[in-house]
Amino acid sequence: MKSYFKLARHEGNRMLFDLVEMSIISTYCGEAFHLHAEGVRGAGKTTIMRAARDILPKIRRIKDCIYNCDPENPHCPVHRHLGTEEIQSLGIEEIPMPFLEISHSAKVGTVAGSIDLAKITDQVKPQAALLPGIIPQAHRGILFIDEINRLADTSPEITDILLDVMGNKPGRLQIEEAGLPVVEIPITVSVWAASNPDEEPGPLEEVRRQLSDRFDMVYYMGRAGSVEVVAQMLLSTRKTKTGVDAEEVNSANAEYRKKIVEMARMYEVAEMPDYLRDFIARMYVKHNLESLRAVEAIQQGAILYSVLHKRKQVTISDVIDMVPLALKHRVDGDTFLKVTNSLTYESPRKRILNLLGRKQETGEAGSAG
Repeated sequence: MKSYFKLARHEGNRMLFDLVEMSIISTYCGEAFHLHAEGVRGAGKTTIMRAARDILPKIRRIKDCIYNCDPENPHCPVHRHLGTEEIQSLGIEEIPMPFLEISHSAKVGTVAGSIDLAKITDQVKPQAALLPGIIPQAHRGILFIDEINRLADTSPEITDILLDVMGNKPGRLQIEEAGLPVVEIPITVSVWAASNPDEEPGPLEEVRRQLSDRFDMVYYMGRAGSVEVVAQMLLSTRKTKTGVDAEEVNSANAEYRKKIVEMARMYEVAEMPDYLRDFIARMYVKHNLESLRAVEAIQQGAILYSVLHKRKQVTISDVIDMVPLALKHRVDGDTFLKVTNSLTYESPRKRILNLLGRKQETGEAGSAG
């Protein structure tokens, strides 16, 4: 697989790179940020998302905890009742942030959890226990689903599980097995998905609108539009086949991880100015938007976007850039156009020049009178 930092960036995919890095920053800080990349087959959606595994930072967990318990906030059935000293005695370790995938052949037990057959058949000390599935093992990390529109169409049970996991932040997962007590655990996982809306069964918002609404941002990825970019992509593919410089790749990935941790620290203290929060709230009320998740996503996205671009404060342009990504899958076409047309952005410099121009015209009109 191509290294993340070697992937070609162009106008059609640049925002997806930004969204992926924003989601990693947010996930590292303990807050999910769900992404859905749409686009034609072969555009590179899944390539970018899977390659991002290279730049995932390390997280601290209780040693050998398959649920990835944070030592400062244990949540799993095994560790959530332990005190600080007991956790310290178990030990703490660093692991790469989890990155797991749900395949279309996955079963409910594989995704959520099932009976641990190894423990129940232990001849020395048999015991009934649960084996956590893909989702609880992805806690504090990334969960990737390719062709999510097809999964939503063919696996309604798994879709229902995703609705619970993505419904709130943190989400909720309930594991049920006959003969065992029901286990409910909080889950913080960022779901990344990819799909081609032009292929069967169609766009996710038409297949399962509830699931589509759970994604904070949906981005339609465009093709590379210049000869230079396509040529660069071909060269990169050729170099990958003939071998890569492992030292260069490791160094670049380490630098990415370092930057992500630094930006995560910025995000933890970043705030949305009141006037911008009021701006988002007015948009919600004025256009009668149904989903409160939409404006929550705009706020979270704008803060992350400003941090990614190393701005000390969120700007109106950060908010405006997030609006189409948060709304296109949640509102009808007419509402989308009304909202976006009402958000034409002028730079502060342009507004000042326009104001000066109007004052000058008023002064000249007064003199003429």
